[in-house]
Amino acid sequence: MHQTRRIGEVLLKVEEVSVSFGGVNALSGVSLEVRSGEICAIIGPNGAGKSSLLNVLNGVYHPRRGTITFRGKRRRRMKPYEAAKQGIARTFQNIALFKGMSVLDNIMAGRNLKMRSGILAQAIYKGPAQAEEIRHRRRVEEIIDFLQIEAIRKVPAGRLPYGLQKRVELARALAAEPVLLLLDEPMAGMNVEEKRDMCRFILDVNEEFGTTIVLIEHDMGVVMDLSDHVIVLDYGRKIADGAPADVRTDRVVIDAYLGVASA
Repeated sequence: MHQTRRIGEVLLKVEEVSVSFGGVNALSGVSLEVRSGEICAIIGPNGAGKSSLLNVLNGVYHPRRGTITFRGKRRRRMKPYEAAKQGIARTFQNIALFKGMSVLDNIMAGRNLKMRSGILAQAIYKGPAQAEEIRHRRRVEEIIDFLQIEAIRKVPAGRLPYGLQKRVELARALAAEPVLLLLDEPMAGMNVEEKRDMCRFILDVNEEFGTTIVLIEHDMGVVMDLSDHVIVLDYGRKIADGAPADVRTDRVVIDAYLGVASA
């Protein structure tokens, strides 16, 4: 499944990143590289630092030490809106949709950074602002078709079943046209059929849009099927980094998942 994927140069480079909260090290000297076009899975036991790493990548957390290089630009810290402007989009472990808004309006919210007309022009809604909204709405409709959610486009997001809410959140992230898409447990709480659908959509996003994807996932079957590259964290440290088949048979990884002390 992965042989035809076009893997390019290093897109994201994390160097010796450390994050701590009140003396507890969430991440300790983590370094990694993600190449353009790949699907990279971050795995590890609960509390390993996976979500903390995503939070560093999109500017929610600022590392105590270390640097991040994205698209050739090196930085120490960045705010979430700056990360979004540079092409990093994110979904969350706990769904973060506007529950009272329709599916369509939730996805339109993902286009905000692409809007160029001023607030006054948008309020008056004439001329360039109107033309711009039509263009953005057309792009949103393409995403709705792509993720097969036409039938629910006018339904308030809060009324949808969990699996569909996850799909709408993916749609909102895609509306920003990201270069790098961060998915925090995109299949948590889903049944087998919903997981299968989400796997297919993630592969389609990667293959059709060329989007580089970093995802956190607990289901090892999903990880092995989807990813080109797996990074394993345990207690905030990287303990393995490589191809799925190599990581799966790594003794240190097996011990970490089984709770056995490694030599």
